[in-house]
This record gives sequence, C-alpha cells and structure tokens, in this order.
Amino acid sequence: MPRTAFSAPGAVAVGPYSHAVESGELVYLSGQTPLDPDTGKLVAGDVAAQAEQCFRNLFRVLAAAGLTPDDVVKVNVFLTAMEDFAAMNEVYAKQFSVPYPARTTVGVAGLPLGARIEIEMIARKPL
Repeated sequence: MPRTAFSAPGAVAVGPYSHAVESGELVYLSGQTPLDPDTGKLVAGDVAAQAEQCFRNLFRVLAAAGLTPDDVVKVNVFLTAMEDFAAMNEVYAKQFSVPYPARTTVGVAGLPLGARIEIEMIARKPL
C-alpha cells in the first residue's frame, strides 16, 4: 500500500521522516517536540509550556491531513521526568473532548534537542 505523507506549513523535520503518513483509514503522526516553528528552537519554560507547543505542532499536522483533534484515537507521551506527569496531564485534558483518546505515558532517559516532552498520535479518517 503506498504511503501518503503530510507536513504542516513551516514545520521542520529534524531527521529523515514524514510529519504524518496515511495508511488506509489511519494517519500516523510522528512525535513532535516543543520546537517553535518560527525560530526552530525549543520553547522555553516548564513542561506545561512545552506540552502546549507539542500540541500546537501536532494539531498543525492534523490540519494538513484534513483532520481535527476529534479524529485522534491514540496518543503516546514521552516525559524525561515523571514528576512532570500532573502538569502535562492538565494541558492534555484541555486538548481533547470526552471520550478522550487512548493514551500511554512513558518516562524516558532523554529526548532530541534536550526537550522535556515529546508527543505522537494516531488519528482515524472520518468514514
């Protein structure tokens, strides 16, 4: 099955990958770190500020694929410090409506460019 790739306007990939790839009815979004697309640098601040930027980046990719947050079925969150879970969770709760997508949150030793958080998603195209 051929892959259809999507990129958000102004988004930068920091490696050889697509921002999102459609396969059948699913769209797989690559992990987004809290890079500001205008500066190409990590957003300063705590994990909440970084989580908000991750979601802005992801939602731009969703829009490029013709999708919205309501189409997201699975989210994976990677944190470099599990003590940031509550702050991330507060930001996360504002991004989606009930019923929330399925989610996994994992503590990791490190992320690209020194980010404190990275988020990836899987969305389903409307029938």
